[in-house]
Order: sequence, then C-alpha cells, then structure tokens
Amino acid sequence: MSDATLIFVAIVVIYLLSSIKILREYERAVIFLPHPKGPGIALVFAPIDRMVRVSLRIDTLEVPAQDVVTRDNVTVKVNAVLYFRVIDPRLAVNEVSNFLYATSQLAQTTLRSVLGEVELDELLSQREKLNLRLQTILDQQTAAWGVKVTLVEVKQVDLAEQMIRAIARQAEAERERRAKIIHAEGEYTAAEKLAMAAEVIQRQPAAIQLRYLQTLVEIGTEKNTTIVFPLPVDILASIERALNGLGRGNEPAAGITKS
Repeated sequence: MSDATLIFVAIVVIYLLSSIKILREYERAVIFLPHPKGPGIALVFAPIDRMVRVSLRIDTLEVPAQDVVTRDNVTVKVNAVLYFRVIDPRLAVNEVSNFLYATSQLAQTTLRSVLGEVELDELLSQREKLNLRLQTILDQQTAAWGVKVTLVEVKQVDLAEQMIRAIARQAEAERERRAKIIHAEGEYTAAEKLAMAAEVIQRQPAAIQLRYLQTLVEIGTEKNTTIVFPLPVDILASIERALNGLGRGNEPAAGITKS
C-alpha cells in the first residue's frame, strides 16, 4: 500500500472519528433534520451537517431591576427571577436566533406592563397572584420558541424613602383605628353586661349585699390599713322616707289654727 493511500485512509478515519458526537442525557442535538438527536451517539458529517447543542435542564434567568410606575402613580424598582426549560430543541434553534436573549427581553417588558396595571398595595400584598399572572403570560409567548416557563418570582420591590415613611404612617394609623374600634366594642359589651347585672339585682335586691361582701373580701386580701364600710342605698332611701314622714307629721292639720 502506497503512502498516498495510507494518508487518504488516515484522513477518512480522522474525519469519521470527528463526526461522532456524544450527547449527555440532558442535551439534544439539532442537526437541521426533522427530529433532534440524543441522548447518545450522533453522527455529524461536516461541513454538510452542523450541530447545535441545546440543554433540556431548567435554567435560571435573572430579570434586571425595572422602573415601574404603578396604577396609582408610584414609582418603584422591581426585579424578578425566571425559571424555564427547553421542551422542543428544534423550535428553540429554528424559530428564534437566541432564545435566551429573547426570553430575557420578553420577561423585562412583561414585568413592566403587568406590574404597571396594579396598585402599590396589590403589588406588596398579592405577590403570588402576580407571579402566577407573569408566568402564564410568559409561557404563552415563549411556547412558539419551544420554551416552557415553569416559575416566575418577583424578588424585591424597592421604594423611595418618602414612600416608605408614608406607608409606615399609614400602617400606624390603621393600627390606631383598630385599637379604638376594639376599645369601643369592649366598652359596648361591658355596658351590656352591666345592664344585665342591674336587671338581675333589681329582681333580687339581696344580690347587692353579696357584691358588697365580696368586695370587702377582695380588699381584705391586700395588706393595707384602709377600712371600707359599704352603706347600702336602700338604707339611705329608708332614712329619707322616714324623715319625710316626720316632716309631714309635724305640719298642722288643715282648718285648725293655734290661739
């Protein structure tokens, strides 16, 4: 066998060896054929074929902080994180030039548009609802690229210092309002119970005497020198009636005059 033949055979062998590509379990090879190849061994005959590796693992994309003006005209800075994966490698390569960059830009614009439609209170309190809405919109838009958006999370909402103080004052006023309402409800309930107690005492006058004795017992448990002597109101009423009777008895009878 001549040297030229050996060189030709060596070139062919090297070419065939370089055409063998090994794909990992989470990778697929798009060789511009009807169906992507992998995992395993794939033959790529350059320069006729060209292979693009596409990972099927979940990837993380951080959305930079965006200046958002909410519906109630409050300017905030919001950033988020996006979790997605490629489910159709052929679409991810053929339908968009760079699906990573396209997904990033779409996430930024969607974040500004969706959060601009809500008020600040909703942005701060209903984070899960907004995350689900962002994930649904992005998933619908990226489906044509073979990309599946699995999760969107709003990470941080930065407010101006003046707005933070205003929110703090609002929260303090809300707590004071609730405290006053609770206090008023307690006073109302206490008044109802006192009225019920007064009705019971009115039906059973001896109950007031029992309350006097119980009060004396409670005072006596403390170490003090104060002496409390309860005077029932009924005694005062009886004394007043007696004095009124004596006054009427001392008045002269009608038609009789002293000489």
